[in-house]
Amino acid sequence: MLKIKWFILMLLLSGFFLARAGTKLPGDSITVTRVWDKENHNAFPDLVRFKGYFYITFREGANHVGNENNGKVRIVRSKNRKDWESVALFDMDAEDVREARLSERPDGTLMAIVAAGIFKDGKYLTLAPYVSFSDASGTTFSQPEKTTFGSDITPTLDWIWRVTWHKGTGYGIMYTADYKTVEGKRVRTMYAQLLSTNDGKHYEKVPGINIDGSPNESTIRFDKNDKMYILVRRETDDKMGMLAVSDFPYKTWTYHKMNVRLGGPNFQFLGKDQLIIGSRLHEENTAFTALHVTDLKGKILKTIKLPSNGDSSYPGLILDKKELWVAYYSSHEGKAIVYLAQVPVSRLSTKN
Repeated sequence: MLKIKWFILMLLLSGFFLARAGTKLPGDSITVTRVWDKENHNAFPDLVRFKGYFYITFREGANHVGNENNGKVRIVRSKNRKDWESVALFDMDAEDVREARLSERPDGTLMAIVAAGIFKDGKYLTLAPYVSFSDASGTTFSQPEKTTFGSDITPTLDWIWRVTWHKGTGYGIMYTADYKTVEGKRVRTMYAQLLSTNDGKHYEKVPGINIDGSPNESTIRFDKNDKMYILVRRETDDKMGMLAVSDFPYKTWTYHKMNVRLGGPNFQFLGKDQLIIGSRLHEENTAFTALHVTDLKGKILKTIKLPSNGDSSYPGLILDKKELWVAYYSSHEGKAIVYLAQVPVSRLSTKN
């Protein structure tokens, strides 16, 4: 039965849409459709729902990263999740504009936070966070503008990777790259700061968090008791992902190290005592986009691989009662393409 389901899924990815011919898929099947494949490299998506639309944002570029500095960020939306219209394109001359993350502000508008900078020969020469805001309908977005910071933050090579709003305040992890020459080799290390914002543009530091291993891409979520969970990618030491947990006012932390590396990490709460984590999954010499069902300390209970391989991951997640929607990218069809997967919640159960 598993082989049959996998075969059906591969047909869907290849463009043989069986549903058009009247074929019914099993009720617990994962279905995947293409969202965007127009550029050489379409990648790093995020996904939100706003005023009846699904919004997906992603980067268009020549490759994953390079000296071209021609990356652009596009935002598309759809009501039926089949026909996508473009509502924004962020393009900065001679700078690489990288993966936007979307959130709804307390005033009922969408916010896109991106990073833009100049990349040359394996190193960023400049890098800074920018924000754009939608109108009330989500039809148009403002030109991105640089974020501002409190007096205890000195901008250098910085990236606020995602902002999550909770009770009127936005929170995000900003990571900073530091390049040093050690024994004739250029070495990059990173450190992370927790920031808060009331408007999405100006940020203040929330002291207390301390994560080693060059922390960078991070997603923040809150449970029903206002407890903050931060899922963190780490690039040095053992490179294992980290789950940091704190009660308000978010100054004293408990750290749970995972047993997998993360890439483009995102998560949602799955019931009262589980998480559904989307991330890159490294295996031997390749990688996949995977969904991990874990407990509240990040212990993996179940893993589901989505159709993917190689340059892949960065899932955006929307969890309904019956469906998990996953926007991700993968290069298994020859180049990096943005996909949307529909995963029945029944597939996430750890009881089968």
